[in-house]
Amino acid sequence: MCGIAGWVSYDVNLKAHRDVISTMTKTMARRGPDAGGVWIDGHVGLGHRRLAVIDIAGGVQPMQAEELGRTAASLIYTGEVYNFVELRDELKQLGHHFKTRSDTEVVLRGYLQWGDQLAERLNGMFAFAIWDARTEELFLVRDRMGVKPLFYYSTPDGVLFGSEPKAILAHPSVQPRVNADGLRELLVLAKNPERTIYAGMCEVRPGQIVRVNRNGLTKRRYWSLTAREHEHDLPRTIRTVAELLDDIVRLQIVADVPLCSLLSGGLDSSTVTALAHRAIAAQQGLRLRSFSVDFADHGAAFVAGDLHKSPDAPFVRDLVSHIGCHHTEVVLDSRDLADRDLCRAVIEASDFPLSLSGDMFSSLYRLFQAVRAQSTVALSGESADEVFGGYSWFHDPEAVAAATFPWLFATGSTFYGVEVLDPDLLERLNLPAFQAESYAQAIAETPVLKGEDGFERRMREISYLHLTRFVQFLLDRKDRMSMAVGLEVRVPFCDHRLVDYVFNVPWRLKTFDGREKSILRATARELLPDSILERQKSPYPSTQDPAYERAVRADVAEVLEDRSHPAAPLLNRRMIEGMLLRPLGTTSSLAERAGLERARSIGAWLKDYDVVLDL
Repeated sequence: MCGIAGWVSYDVNLKAHRDVISTMTKTMARRGPDAGGVWIDGHVGLGHRRLAVIDIAGGVQPMQAEELGRTAASLIYTGEVYNFVELRDELKQLGHHFKTRSDTEVVLRGYLQWGDQLAERLNGMFAFAIWDARTEELFLVRDRMGVKPLFYYSTPDGVLFGSEPKAILAHPSVQPRVNADGLRELLVLAKNPERTIYAGMCEVRPGQIVRVNRNGLTKRRYWSLTAREHEHDLPRTIRTVAELLDDIVRLQIVADVPLCSLLSGGLDSSTVTALAHRAIAAQQGLRLRSFSVDFADHGAAFVAGDLHKSPDAPFVRDLVSHIGCHHTEVVLDSRDLADRDLCRAVIEASDFPLSLSGDMFSSLYRLFQAVRAQSTVALSGESADEVFGGYSWFHDPEAVAAATFPWLFATGSTFYGVEVLDPDLLERLNLPAFQAESYAQAIAETPVLKGEDGFERRMREISYLHLTRFVQFLLDRKDRMSMAVGLEVRVPFCDHRLVDYVFNVPWRLKTFDGREKSILRATARELLPDSILERQKSPYPSTQDPAYERAVRADVAEVLEDRSHPAAPLLNRRMIEGMLLRPLGTTSSLAERAGLERARSIGAWLKDYDVVLDL
């Protein structure tokens, strides 16, 4: 896992601009704390920061391949290709020779053999850039589900790119400029593929290849979800999912550094942990290390709410006792989660104001810091809800029938805190129209199966919305918080084979027992204790400690007091002052305190990034 940055300029010899490329690359240092390198050849400059996971000695980048004594291609790469051993064997049979054991070299040699059609052959989470020196073309490639990020910014004579916006923003010609569409993108929790909040900056879409040459920029989708008839009955479907998960986890536990699992005691993370523990025990005779997170005094003081029905700790202990993994419970102090320096570190890692509750970012950051002290790679249960239909609104007839994103209908706009913004600004932004347009675009591209009845077609649309418009928020959060501390997090449920297969399982089969994630639950029945199999879904925990809310309120009050603060023109002062006057605790729920968190996050981002607003 690494960070990449680069610059292509067909009008300039970039050898005279090594300092700029080095500066862009240094912004990726936390993603790659182990090593760094820059390679420049005429019109291209490639920078790489490395987190060594596979072939620690041999996978140095930027990596070049030669033909007839000359550089044919140069690669900078982040992520993991899980089927690299099979691809390397195939390439050897085709006459290729390898100097390392790394998956990086497999990707590079694979490009020389198959060109950009290499992408279709890769199974993994990755984002990489290949410069073809023979044709002077750049290829930007991103994995099918968008687990690893990749951004780009077109220039008059080429392109800038990087794993995170900060790499591009480090270029002297780029200013962090946000227009009305960018602000709309920030405020509506439904990710529009390719768009970012920064004017002129785009994101390589999951499953997409961006090609840059002297004629400009072109894009090609090499993978997308497709609709087809599901031919398996229920027992065969359950068996196929079980076989896929077993193979996926077996591939994803390969690492030359310490590996662990993130465990919440829910169905998803427990399934991944149990499968990984079983595979490691069989292959190496070892116990898997696992980690969970909790808040000081959370267990004793826990209060069930609309989202969090039960604390995680008892279920985590049930799973640990059941399979015998080596477990560590990371206990966080809620007061620390609102620490100003931590909040700024979270925003710096994200490059955007936070779209979800702030403590869900800061606690994840602290958890990953603790995990990184003992492991370099972690397995996560993220994305199972999107794949198998785990959220409550999948099963709410009103949310399903609503002509909008079901998670927005189910939670209401108050959840996202836009009421703290100036009413005139909100009127100009017209967020309902933007949201409706985004929804219509997503529905229009949803694949259709001929002959599918209306209900099944609608549930296919709901699944598609989650897999293309919602999951990216969660994957981005996990990527930024983990890579900010140099931790690689792998996501088995995002394996494209599993996603594609389950996407085409009829909803009636997916809910055959009347519960959420029925197929996954049936698959895991032989792996998990009954307590976890019967547990109702509970999302990533949010602190209930009033100390956190008190600290958030203090930060927001400070923003209001500073009339020259760049956030001042954007905020609804009267609304926020009313919220601050409420008794402590009345805004303690996730939904009610979202507004204050939104105001604090936007304020810190505008100030720290010196953002120019074109509204």
